[in-house]
Amino acid sequence: MLFSEVIGQNDIKQRFIRSVQEKRIPHAQLLYGPEGVGKLALAVAYAQYICCENPGTDDSCGACPSCVKYKKLAHPDLHFVFPIIRPTGKTSIVCDDFLAQFRQELLKSPYFSVNDWYATISDDNKQGVIYAIESQEIIRKLSLKTYESEYKVMIIWLPEKMNLECANKLLKILEEPPANTVFLMVSNAPDEMLTTILSRTQQIAVSKLSDAEIVSAILRNPDINITQHDALNIARVSNGSYLAALAMLNDDDENKLNFERFVMIMRLAWQVGNRKDHASLKTLRKWSEDMASTSVGRERQKKFLAYAQHMTRENFILNLKNSDLNYFSSYEADFSQKFSPFINERNVEDIMKEFELAERHIERNVNAKMVFFDLVLKIIMLLKR
Repeated sequence: MLFSEVIGQNDIKQRFIRSVQEKRIPHAQLLYGPEGVGKLALAVAYAQYICCENPGTDDSCGACPSCVKYKKLAHPDLHFVFPIIRPTGKTSIVCDDFLAQFRQELLKSPYFSVNDWYATISDDNKQGVIYAIESQEIIRKLSLKTYESEYKVMIIWLPEKMNLECANKLLKILEEPPANTVFLMVSNAPDEMLTTILSRTQQIAVSKLSDAEIVSAILRNPDINITQHDALNIARVSNGSYLAALAMLNDDDENKLNFERFVMIMRLAWQVGNRKDHASLKTLRKWSEDMASTSVGRERQKKFLAYAQHMTRENFILNLKNSDLNYFSSYEADFSQKFSPFINERNVEDIMKEFELAERHIERNVNAKMVFFDLVLKIIMLLKR
């Protein structure tokens, strides 16, 4: 992976490049920060630059034998450690048992979550662990001579998942590593690591991405068809995480369905409240029954109620006449231009509370049909304020 393929983080890239050019590569470094900001991508790009045979002033050459192997994540001096889930019936496993899947996940995109990884390797709801036996594998691999490059690089993804025995066994090799060995640890939660591990690493905070960096990455992605306006809205909501932005893009069909549900409940509630439209009341009752059906399911019901809170909040903010404060898609914005006056200071808090209450009730397995029909009746009254 090239530095140019990593989104943003230019200061850290320059720091890594200088360390190689000045031949002052720390033997153990910890990259930490929120999920989805490119920590793992940075670690792989740094490892490739360290081993590149013809490094440039700002990136690996991408063409030497070392870079060609790094492109496939198959360089013999590059090693990975990551959390794994022990299959039922197996007593002993190591990361190499899952290395092919990890490489495939990383080659597909270096921006993936720990839950994405667990779903790849197991159908269970178990949490991954870096088991004690892995420490023996790490020590064994690093005791060997390098095969092709000057350096051996050990990337440990999510070191906070190491069990206590594994972490303790690595203390000595972290403090006194073999010659030309580089540890690159990539953590989402460094506060969950042993302080004795932390004290042996040079720590590098990887910050959130800017809105502009996320927008640029989205628009450059050939698999994504989106307007710049919608890309900016997604970037604002993603809170600096490219991974969160991708998740929102993948959920776009469900967002549109939730938008249609929101529009229907609001339009019908207004008609019933202002025109005593009994036909609309029957439709609202049908709407609540449809929302309560098992085909929708509780997780989607909760997502709709969370989406409804988002739309309520955004429509109230729209009345402030400051578009920079609004995070709307184009179709949401078109609807809200006419709808926003109905969400005002007299009802916004109560509408939000009703959606929040309904979400809590669904979470606690209250009868969904009762929850949604009660919600419908309260929305009818609140829109009249």
